[in-house]
Amino acid sequence: MQNEKAKSAAITKKTHEPFIYITKRNDLPRLKAWGIRAAVLLIAMLFCALLVMLLTGENPINVFSSMVEGSFGTSRKMWNLLQSAAILLGISLAVTPAFKMRFWNTGAEGQVLIGMLASVACMFYIGDAIPSWLLIVIMFFASVIAGAVWAGIPGFFKATWNTNETLFTLMMNYVAMQLVSFFIMIWVPSGSMILGVVNADSQNGWFPSIAGQKYLLNVLIVALITVIVYVYLKKTKQGYEIAVVGESENTARYIGINVKKVILRTVLISGALCGVMGWILAAGTAHSITANSVGGNGFTAIMISWMSKFNPLVMVFSSLLVCFLQRGAGEIASTLRLNSSVGEVLTGVIILFIISSEFFINYKVNFRHKKHKEEVK
Repeated sequence: MQNEKAKSAAITKKTHEPFIYITKRNDLPRLKAWGIRAAVLLIAMLFCALLVMLLTGENPINVFSSMVEGSFGTSRKMWNLLQSAAILLGISLAVTPAFKMRFWNTGAEGQVLIGMLASVACMFYIGDAIPSWLLIVIMFFASVIAGAVWAGIPGFFKATWNTNETLFTLMMNYVAMQLVSFFIMIWVPSGSMILGVVNADSQNGWFPSIAGQKYLLNVLIVALITVIVYVYLKKTKQGYEIAVVGESENTARYIGINVKKVILRTVLISGALCGVMGWILAAGTAHSITANSVGGNGFTAIMISWMSKFNPLVMVFSSLLVCFLQRGAGEIASTLRLNSSVGEVLTGVIILFIISSEFFINYKVNFRHKKHKEEVK
């Protein structure tokens, strides 16, 4: 009697087993993980090609060729791609120390913008009074300090009173945008709210061209930052402390790490690096400023950092890929005479697919075994 009850209970248990269930993967080989990412990217490209074909009737091959043309069609397009990737990579590197520590810095947009504002203010007020090289140096320190202070404010509140850094840093973005609008209103008395290029005649405070390429210095500086951040996170004591605090603050305290000090120091470093990117944007790219100068890269950088598992070297390829997709999608919209928003939609779809690949890397989708069904019968 008891055996029959046990058998009946087992059958009932198997009957309630779901048809699809998800389990966490313990350790997926790196090669297989990248294979999943590549497969998902290919599916995303095919999906976008099919979507454009349904909308326009164009051959999918033309769609893909337009994407390549948009990024690599001319040397100018290639340098623009490298410049965009360098800026995105630099901001991604800036948020990475904080993110690895589990300090969710969503304020990179504002920290870069406030660093850029500091540089443009230097160009505006003392641009004609000192040599260009000295102005660039002053702009650098002004931007680093501004970015560090802007990040340090929510960092201090987090370290002292454990406030919610996600909302705090996010709100600081809007304060930074309003500050930029305020200064533009002062600098442009006409009320047009368009500052224009600063020091257009003298080019004081502008990065010099190297080998005839005006963006080469930007790329070289970001490459140097990549190496520095990699060494800092992987090879130094402070990088180890960041990793420990990110894993468990209690464990960090137990082994003698000053958690408050690590949080504040790391957030200041993150903000300072954002300030450096603001300096590069001001001196090496725009030579001006608007409230939207960062162009959403502060938020895209969060995805790049997370998707790359906080590895600075992997971020190089992730940034190039995302910028390629963005420019390629824009070229599709332009070539096929679609609304400009179509390019943004295609970019968003591809990025959504890329993010979803992380789900399949970390989790496995299982189906109910056939033998269970047979046993139930």
